Amino acid sequence: MNILYQIAPNLETLGSELVKCIGQTFQMLIISGVIAFVLGLFLGVLLIVTKSDGIMANPVLYKILDKIIDVIRSIPFIILMVLLIPVSRAIVGTGSGVTGSYVALIAGTVPFFARQIESVLADVDYGLVEASASMGFSPLEIIFSVYLKESIPGITRVTMITFVSLIGITAMAGAIGAGGLGDFAIRYGYQMGYRDMIWVTVIIILIIISVIQGVGNLIIRRTTH
Repeated sequence: MNILYQIAPNLETLGSELVKCIGQTFQMLIISGVIAFVLGLFLGVLLIVTKSDGIMANPVLYKILDKIIDVIRSIPFIILMVLLIPVSRAIVGTGSGVTGSYVALIAGTVPFFARQIESVLADVDYGLVEASASMGFSPLEIIFSVYLKESIPGITRVTMITFVSLIGITAMAGAIGAGGLGDFAIRYGYQMGYRDMIWVTVIIILIIISVIQGVGNLIIRRTTH
């Protein structure tokens, strides 16, 4: 521990604050990530099945969803977060802090993830879909038994990519007052000039990303056939 304090001398006095900010980052990651995963998966499936050649073809609905996703994806996250402050206040009661960041984090992640899911599901062998339909499978059964089941490795891969991206935008959210590691790095590393705290923050983020990638790669290896 003494060696650690020699490398990062400000860690001794800021250790408790760092632990608190790590907890805030995980809170944002888990809550926003889980909700974004569910919504993004749902929208990704909806996009693939409502295409003109999909099993539930609805070109009008597809075009509406497609345009909405493209518009939201084109807005830089920091601007999106500011725009959604009134929405956050209406939904969660505050537009600042960790709780106030959820709406913006979800809105910034869902379109990206939905598009990734659409791409993964589009790679499923359509012959399997047609064979299932000819056997009398309902659209819901085809979605779960063919699209999602066959795409587990791909879904895992894009989920891993999305969570890594989410870590980046939680850091951006922290930079404008949402808390977490981004807020810690800005307050102590930049504003107070504690350069060692910036490096500590970077190392912690790299460790979190490495763990996510390791778990994702393990699931991909176990589910690839």
